[in-house]
Amino acid sequence: MADIGYVRVSTLEQNVSRQLDGVALKKVFADRCSGGDTNRPELIALMEFVREGDTVHVHSIDRLARNSQDLLRLVDEFKALGVTLHFHREALTFTTGDSDPIGELMFTMLGAFAQFERSILKERQREGIEKAKQKGVYKGAKRRIDRARVLAMLSQGIGPSVIARELSIGRKSVYRIKEEAGS
Repeated sequence: MADIGYVRVSTLEQNVSRQLDGVALKKVFADRCSGGDTNRPELIALMEFVREGDTVHVHSIDRLARNSQDLLRLVDEFKALGVTLHFHREALTFTTGDSDPIGELMFTMLGAFAQFERSILKERQREGIEKAKQKGVYKGAKRRIDRARVLAMLSQGIGPSVIARELSIGRKSVYRIKEEAGS
């Protein structure tokens, strides 16, 4: 039986250390990506690592999942593995075989609020981008592909697959640049 932590932040710049500060843990799994889905490398590794009798500590519900369906499914998966799940901010614990209807109701409601919060955040972001576009301030993301380098490599006779691999871009991007250049 081990105490294991799971922390998640949305960006590489954010600090994960405050989330489970002061909790004695054998191991911590830390994702630095959106909680919009459950396809996260450290969450997947955590699910493979835990064993029956372990306790997984999570700072808050929204750190585990940002949508109600994913949240409920993950809790069920942990419980099926015989793993206890403890959310510190909400002071909720879920253990295999335990039945706490009020705790489950609170959990479901808090999960729904986390999903609602994420939806509102995305809506505000879209509105802000739209207003910035109308003012001519927002130009979109900067191009990440070095078009000149792609064209130079093409002119040297290097094939699209090699260029894509070398520059860590998709082959379709290489073909699109080649087509746009009229090559």
